[in-house]
Amino acid sequence: MYTNKQIWHVSYPILLSLLAQNIINITDTAFLGHVSEVALGASAIGGLFYICIFTIAFGFSTGSQIVIARRNGEQRYTDVGPVMIQGIIFLFITASVLFGLTRLIGDHIIKQLVSSEQIFEGTKEFLNWRIYGFFFSFINVMFRAFYIGITRTKVLTINAIVMALTNILLDYLLIFGKLGCPELGIKGAAIASVIAEASSILFFVVYTYFTVDLKKYGLNQFRSFDFGLLRRILHISCFTMLQYFLSMTTWFIFFVAIERIGQRELAIANIVRSLYMVMLIPVNSLSTTANSLVSNTIGAGNIKYVMPLINKIARFSFFIVLAISALILISPHLLVSIYTNDASLIAESLPSVYVICMAIMIASVGNIYFSAISGTGNTKDALILETTVIILYAVYVLVVAIGIKAPVHICFGIEVLYYSLLLISSYIYFKKAKWQNKKI
Repeated sequence: MYTNKQIWHVSYPILLSLLAQNIINITDTAFLGHVSEVALGASAIGGLFYICIFTIAFGFSTGSQIVIARRNGEQRYTDVGPVMIQGIIFLFITASVLFGLTRLIGDHIIKQLVSSEQIFEGTKEFLNWRIYGFFFSFINVMFRAFYIGITRTKVLTINAIVMALTNILLDYLLIFGKLGCPELGIKGAAIASVIAEASSILFFVVYTYFTVDLKKYGLNQFRSFDFGLLRRILHISCFTMLQYFLSMTTWFIFFVAIERIGQRELAIANIVRSLYMVMLIPVNSLSTTANSLVSNTIGAGNIKYVMPLINKIARFSFFIVLAISALILISPHLLVSIYTNDASLIAESLPSVYVICMAIMIASVGNIYFSAISGTGNTKDALILETTVIILYAVYVLVVAIGIKAPVHICFGIEVLYYSLLLISSYIYFKKAKWQNKKI
């Protein structure tokens, strides 16, 4: 049974890495918020479009992470490396295909979804450069899966700091045209993010070569492509890939719906989304920890400790988020002012901040239980569960955002509903379903 100290030992580097990675989002949003509302809105639509595609790679890496963690728990260390190598090859090919498809039809998709010509042009300019990041971010997630799976997570913090510092510097130089660099605006934000992702890959390669026992983990030799192994990984990963894609696509549609209400509403939603993503960092880091530790625990043959472990991590998550929410609610306008100096925009954003503080409290427990389902290897069940919740999410968006064009904070109320349903259904799953004996 893992102690609180051991859970924190695995979680805090993931938390710090997510914090550093989200600095990229915060920096882009904060800098572009001082350019124009159009740039702020276009970067939101373009960024979410990019993330929708990226989630395919992230879902694959999550499935790979589950397999790696299970092999690590079984002490079958030499079987870890082949999972990572096959994953990198597969994701590089996938990145190439998706890059080509996005170049070919991405603009047409955005054109059909976005009502404002200014937002469309800004989104198009952003995406034309941002999609080069596929080649780096798709590989990045396999290194992340490897280190989380073997519970060596401290490197994630260092890597994310390298990436964040690179992005902050290049954002400043390229968005505003400082120190002799061209003033590129929204295009500069996209280029900065791509270069930051490239720096992340370079760091991971160098760090892994010099600090990891390559022979122990089977990373010291390249084997011929093993379609059988890839098929076994995909048997777990295909459900997480589809799950993450559906989840993020629904989030993307939410922002498209907000854009149709107005540019001001889209700017508010992007500011609140950026703050929301930061608040979710401890939840996401502990969810990732739950996923990995549950898989390791089952691999070690200690199924009886799974539920106590999940409950312990859920309590840990709840109290951390309770403290964060309390701090935010003391002076929310100070946080919003990071993104804009427009007093009316700050005031109009505050009701949505209150709503996401409520949602994050429920998410702090719901996300832990839900991620633990995938940690057991039952990724198909997790997909079915979330798809059911997403259908209700989509109905809410259609009625509230698109149908009656409700204020932004009412639209964000869907997050409260989403996490409430996710928590209830995940809890019932662990009480009633047969999840204990999944072989992977």
